[in-house]
Amino acid sequence: MTVETRCNDSKIEIRKTDGKTRSVGGYAAVFDQPADIGGYFTEVIAPGAFSASLANDIRALVDHDTGRIIGRTAANTLRVREDDKGLAVEIDLPDTGDGRDLAALIERGDLSGMSFGFTVTKQTWDETDPDNVIRTLEEIDLHEVSIVAFPAYDGTSVALRSLEAHRKDIKTHNFSAAARRLRMKMDLGLRSRSKA
Repeated sequence: MTVETRCNDSKIEIRKTDGKTRSVGGYAAVFDQPADIGGYFTEVIAPGAFSASLANDIRALVDHDTGRIIGRTAANTLRVREDDKGLAVEIDLPDTGDGRDLAALIERGDLSGMSFGFTVTKQTWDETDPDNVIRTLEEIDLHEVSIVAFPAYDGTSVALRSLEAHRKDIKTHNFSAAARRLRMKMDLGLRSRSKA
């Protein structure tokens, strides 16, 4: 399983303060927004890409660090949903060092991005323009969302391996198709010789 991460620079906001619970919200992913993946290709997330995995037990983390959990869907301290814009996230920050620090850093504007960790279950590649290869993520298995320090696309080397695997599959398919055509021609040639 290849886990990839992507970051989004849409604003995180403190949603409520009731003396005990502070919630933060924002978007971990935005639909139909082209993103340059390290200059190798452009990636787009299709609307509905997360819908099959929203029932998963998803965690909210700090900078993708599995040792710094700040919310979880099973505990209802993390809520994720798709809307017309993308993957909307709301996290009830814990009353811990990380929770208090995050609230302060978000309020000051020091932290401004969200990210998500995922595996791809369905994708398409468009290589009609070799200078602008487009990968469309059609179905994603969502594992986690994170509040991150650097809201820029990440995981390029993993994504590049996905492009290389796609190209290898096409070459294998094309080679297999060519080999089948060659065998068919040879069979037809042998049949016509045996009839002569």
